[in-house]
Amino acid sequence: MVDDMVISRAALSDRGLRPLRKLPAAGACVALTAALLGIGLLAIGLVGAASAQEAKPVRDTNLSGITHSADGGAVILMYHRFGEDHLPSTSVRLSQFEAHLDELVNGGYRVLPLPEIVSALREGRALPDRSVAITIDDGVRSVYEEAWPRLRARNLPFTIFISTEPLDRGLPGYVSWGELREMVQGGGVTIGNHGHRHSHMVRLSAEEQRANIDKAAVRLFAELGAAPEIFAYPYGEISTELRTAVRDAGFEAAFGQHSGAAGPMGDHLALPRFPINEAYGDMERFRLVANTLPLPVREVTPNDLFLRTASQNPPSFGFTVAGPVEDLRNLNCFARGDEPALTLLDNRIELRLSRPLAAGRARINCTLRADNGRWRWFGTQFVVSSEAAVVPPAPAAAPAAAPATATSE
Repeated sequence: MVDDMVISRAALSDRGLRPLRKLPAAGACVALTAALLGIGLLAIGLVGAASAQEAKPVRDTNLSGITHSADGGAVILMYHRFGEDHLPSTSVRLSQFEAHLDELVNGGYRVLPLPEIVSALREGRALPDRSVAITIDDGVRSVYEEAWPRLRARNLPFTIFISTEPLDRGLPGYVSWGELREMVQGGGVTIGNHGHRHSHMVRLSAEEQRANIDKAAVRLFAELGAAPEIFAYPYGEISTELRTAVRDAGFEAAFGQHSGAAGPMGDHLALPRFPINEAYGDMERFRLVANTLPLPVREVTPNDLFLRTASQNPPSFGFTVAGPVEDLRNLNCFARGDEPALTLLDNRIELRLSRPLAAGRARINCTLRADNGRWRWFGTQFVVSSEAAVVPPAPAAAPAAAPATATSE
């Protein structure tokens, strides 16, 4: 599988991404790409030429003097398709999307460029209360035709995570490289790496994982003039090995598809996003998730979210709540089709499922109502192999005891 994705091992012997603060001239992209292969890829946060603006009517980007949340977090929204009503699991209706954007503009939120949120989280700087970022995965045509005009009309910054193979192949239903350049040059658009092939990367070898990441970086640099510093895991699937590959590639942050608000204590290489689609796009839910707060956690177990064997399933899931929060006795955790048993030991939460998780992707969500009426939210997504989902046969029943015989006294 690694075949055409492999970039010369010798050329990429030192591939750790290093920050570069100037975009090269567009005409020099190809020459610089070739040069960079010899010295290790260089990367910058790829943003449009014009300065990204916050949602109107807020126009200043200086965050000093603004009321900050003590939680210091942000909500990151994730979309895929727009107005493609025949694909409701990954699309939102245009009426829903317009209502979301109007809520963000008029509802007292601070819509910020995603790199600005990443920088604050990494540096421990507090973000404005109700900070939000908009992200879009894959780069299908409805991003260019439907989402971008509506976002641009409202002066809202957003990020597109691009898988480069569909653009290279000119597949129908996806943006072209020219259209992507047009959006970037229009300003307010950040580009992120989503791998070359939109693969289930947890199932690839370490070499294939890195090659998939690297080829996307090279193609994005060649076409747009920069290799992004942020990454989104295809399907939101994360494993220990894949997280290591992303870390070694030098990304500043990486994003999954597990629900929750991103906080300063979170893993910067496994940040949460709220997936939005037709079924989960009504305004009541949108306002709920857009106003969530981080649940600060550490010491999350198990360390690896890819369950490979039946002995790992169901997982022994637990975490420690760090810092002062509301009464943890009011914490609720949910898993589809299960009623997990929750044990509270001081600030340590241990969760036990009653049955193995089904093959595929499985989520656990924990919520706690905050004193201000909003909700703290911490979510996790497991990837369950078909081998791990096999329920082991029950042990053979012991032979029935022989009936007692009557005895004479």
